[in-house]
Amino acid sequence: MSLGRHLLGLEGVAAEDINLILDTASSLKEINSRPIKKVPTLRGKTVVHFFVEPSTRTRTSFELASKRLSADTVSLSASTSSLTKGETLIDTAKNLEAMGPDLIVIRHSMSGAPHLLAQHIEPSIINAGDGTHEHPTQALLDMLTMRERFGRLEGLNVSIIGDIAHSRVARSNLIGLNAMGAKVRVCGPRTLLPPFAASLGAEVCDTLEQAIDGADVIMMLRVQKERLDDVLFPSLREYAQRFGLGPRHMRKAKPGAIVMHPGPINRGVEMNPEVADGPWSVILDQVANGVAVRMALLYLLIGAEAK
Repeated sequence: MSLGRHLLGLEGVAAEDINLILDTASSLKEINSRPIKKVPTLRGKTVVHFFVEPSTRTRTSFELASKRLSADTVSLSASTSSLTKGETLIDTAKNLEAMGPDLIVIRHSMSGAPHLLAQHIEPSIINAGDGTHEHPTQALLDMLTMRERFGRLEGLNVSIIGDIAHSRVARSNLIGLNAMGAKVRVCGPRTLLPPFAASLGAEVCDTLEQAIDGADVIMMLRVQKERLDDVLFPSLREYAQRFGLGPRHMRKAKPGAIVMHPGPINRGVEMNPEVADGPWSVILDQVANGVAVRMALLYLLIGAEAK
């Protein structure tokens, strides 16, 4: 496997390694349905969850993944670390390293923060989202969810709708899905469609209807208001009218199409509640698969070596 000691992004990760991660996650899912959801695989290993940005799904699933593999865990946030006192990220990381963890999971608002840590400290690093760069574990759980539903990734028509420019989820999915042979379309306000979408092999669509025509998978993204420095569209109401997904739109997708969302959902903006809670939605399957994918990565990065 060419992953090495870290997962900093999906860029450069080969299709066979993505398949290995997904296959491992599929085999580990069974643990999550046991009466006692715990195995000794990572007993004696220590995982630090260092979340400088807020998170519900990613942080919780990493913590559950670590504990279900019997790793010892420590959780830090920006507000409970010395970053609030002016300590640099590298100094914080070096102090953590001195305590002997095997792996650090980091989420940070600065693009490239996981790469910076990997250059300065020895423990394995998993990128849990860095700025507007990548969110590789989200893309992996998305691909696992697609593969479970359709039995394959190659040849799937995947439409990603919304704030593409500020979405690390979009970037990681574009990279991963392209590597796996899927066909990807993107759509959103022109001010939220970056040049990198086309450079990563995506077809850029002007309208929601065009984007979801014949789609197997429709992935809706929220408008990331916390990353918008300028007003890039008139209003959320107009955005919802032009790019919000409703039941009527699903008639243009393929029969059996699924709707995905990385969360959190802004109901009534990027999608109608009837879609979010309807028969097309696999959003909660994504959440469940997040635990399995993160278990797989922990095992492959710091557990498999002990076998």
